[in-house]
Amino acid sequence: MFVDTHAHLFYPNFKDDLDQVMQRAEENGVDYILVPATDLDTAARVIDLTEKYEMIYGAVGIHPHETKGWDDSLLQKIEEFAKHEKIVAIGEIGLDYYYDYSPKENQIAAFKSQVELALKLDLPVIVHNRDSDQDLMEIINSYCTSGLKAQFHCYSGTIEDLRDLISMNYMISFTGNITFKNAEDLRNILKEVNIHHLLLETDSPFLTPVPFRGKRNEPAYIKYVAEKVAEIHNLNVEDVAKTTA
Repeated sequence: MFVDTHAHLFYPNFKDDLDQVMQRAEENGVDYILVPATDLDTAARVIDLTEKYEMIYGAVGIHPHETKGWDDSLLQKIEEFAKHEKIVAIGEIGLDYYYDYSPKENQIAAFKSQVELALKLDLPVIVHNRDSDQDLMEIINSYCTSGLKAQFHCYSGTIEDLRDLISMNYMISFTGNITFKNAEDLRNILKEVNIHHLLLETDSPFLTPVPFRGKRNEPAYIKYVAEKVAEIHNLNVEDVAKTTA
């Protein structure tokens, strides 16, 4: 019934009970889980997960935090990983200016190169953006006629940028933070997203929804995201699950 489009199940805090995590996901109506890599090491681990669990598909790419040593020779390795039959996207890629883990110029170069790779392979991109709205939108706008397919994960940008992204037919996803008491601004942004442009995600192990906030997140909790979306859009949960799958 549900598709969790963003769960980092290779994190160490899943190491000891991943089989149980997967079982709980299935018991709570999760049909598929997309696990995005953050670097080359985790890309290999993502592929291992796709081969072990039928319901897991993967994405490969270099997260902006990991672009400090970026050069375009890394693209060949990403492309090799992307040819695996259960890799369905390039990601998690994008820009993050909140932390100073990688120089902005490296982040921008890596993002553009990986977008070009996605276009070459006809794969969608999974885009991370934090405090980099202007540069990110400038890059995205430069691809508006390219046929690029994209998911803007854990959306936290402006309503104006949201409208531009939707006008370019991109997909938007939100996490458990839409359930937080102080997230009224985010819920107002969610109201602007037509359900047909919306995807669900947990961003596990982060951003655990109420009523489990403060604990490790996991795909089984996607239903709490769906319930909040249903409440905001005046829909039933089944319709949300079906439309976002």
